[in-house]
Amino acid sequence: MYVDAVTTAAVASALNETIIDGRVQAVIAVDDQSVGLEVYARQQRHYLLLSIHPKEARCQLVGGKLRRGAARPSPLVLLMKKYIEGSRLMSIHQPAWERLLQFEFSGDEGNTRLIAETMDKRSNLILTVDGHILECMKRIGADQNRYRQILPGKPYIPPPPQSKALPAEVGLGQIKSYLEQDPDQPTWRLLVQYISGISPLLAKEIIFRACGDAEALAFDVAARIVHEAFSKLIGEVLEERYFPCVALAPDRPGYLAFAAYQLNHLGWKPVDSIFKAMTLYFGAPVGQDAYTAGKQPIQDQIDEALTRVHHKLDSLERESSSDEEIERLRQHAELILAYGPTFKPGQTSFQAQYDPDGPMLDIPLDPALTHVENAQKLFERYDKAKRAVKGVPRFIAETRHEIAYLNQLAADLQMAESWPDIDIVREALQEAGYWRGAKTRGPRGGKPGIRRFTEGDGFVILVGRNADQNHTLVTERSASRDLWLHARGIPGSHVIVKNDGRPIPEEVIQRAAELAAYYSAGRDDSAVEVDVTERRYVRPIKGGRPGMVNYKNERTLRIAPQD
Repeated sequence: MYVDAVTTAAVASALNETIIDGRVQAVIAVDDQSVGLEVYARQQRHYLLLSIHPKEARCQLVGGKLRRGAARPSPLVLLMKKYIEGSRLMSIHQPAWERLLQFEFSGDEGNTRLIAETMDKRSNLILTVDGHILECMKRIGADQNRYRQILPGKPYIPPPPQSKALPAEVGLGQIKSYLEQDPDQPTWRLLVQYISGISPLLAKEIIFRACGDAEALAFDVAARIVHEAFSKLIGEVLEERYFPCVALAPDRPGYLAFAAYQLNHLGWKPVDSIFKAMTLYFGAPVGQDAYTAGKQPIQDQIDEALTRVHHKLDSLERESSSDEEIERLRQHAELILAYGPTFKPGQTSFQAQYDPDGPMLDIPLDPALTHVENAQKLFERYDKAKRAVKGVPRFIAETRHEIAYLNQLAADLQMAESWPDIDIVREALQEAGYWRGAKTRGPRGGKPGIRRFTEGDGFVILVGRNADQNHTLVTERSASRDLWLHARGIPGSHVIVKNDGRPIPEEVIQRAAELAAYYSAGRDDSAVEVDVTERRYVRPIKGGRPGMVNYKNERTLRIAPQD
């Protein structure tokens, strides 16, 4: 669903109460379709998300710190940094019953206006000075819209006004005429068609409040009760009396809708603010989700590499012959030599027993070849198959190690919590030769260290962030009597519990297992099997990629992942 005009009004009201007169401390390139502002107001930091995503366009204060998810800032972000960073947010205005907000800033570069048009596929974010466009998130040329070009240097033209009645001016007579226009239509459709700012969600709520049936047809509903319900709800909006809520989805986890007014026709749950309602419905790009856009190109490379390596494995497995098949080639060749003098010209097969007590074998022949040539051909296949038996299993094992390593890199990427974490995966792919196309780099930063936790009576737990750190934990940062933990059978972090000469309590081992489960590909599962053994029983695989090990003498815990 989209943010309708009433919800936009509620957002404007809440923002004016929260961040007006605040100072913009940072402009953040959240992703290719979203920008964030860090605003310091009322002695605290607030994070405002401005998104033009076709299905999630909105202006929303989020509960956590917004982080840069785009690899490179767009031209719009660069200009926003110049004109808006360090400026003061002077006002926030919503044109009547429109789904757009105008943010006015005053700073060293003068007065600047940022316009957030949150209108589904037509959404845009436009930076203007003195009524002219400096830059926009989505450029619209004359070939797309002759009336309204959104391009740098062009004057800003607001969206064309709707040829509909304004809600505050709609009387009983107008409601009656709307219903009479098409009495076979659902009544809510007529409200959407003839009145500005009325979304389908709002219209259905009005009709439900009027007659108890959101889908009631126009000829079944009295204009008077529709007008009463309409006037009451619009009156609440005009008085800025909002009731933020969400509606639970009846047939799936999550939420069906959100609004700044009670959703009686869906069954509603009140929440603290309109931003809380939006967060529950949309989620918020904070924490790991902030880097989704930056991770995707790397995940695409991993997926492509996995496809290539799986094809390689399939080819190798087709080349590999079983011992029985190889032995059968030799038997067939020897029987052809033994029975060859009895063959008739043009014969295509014969039957014979290799062992007196064995089965009768059906042996095909090439009639264009002599019996000696047929036998030689089979002996050649026999020799080739024997060579394959010696080499192919090793290649198959190495290829399976490649698949395991790529799956580990995919898990490292999924769990990456910063740009340096993401870059480590990118560099590992490039160094291992899996990367295709031009090599790229993300925003630079210091490499993160191994995660360190202290549990119980001072017991230290170390958790690797990626394949290289997993290797370091096993080979350099642990002693033989330390405990080693890893999610069983799936990619994940190596976990070490340091043994400082004291018995390690079971509750500390349980906590380490929770961390091993959480920092694994099974993070979202209800329970994960985690293997535990002493580090002396863990050995890196010879010739394997970093972090790949064999181990023994383990016990297995089944435990819920826990951060």
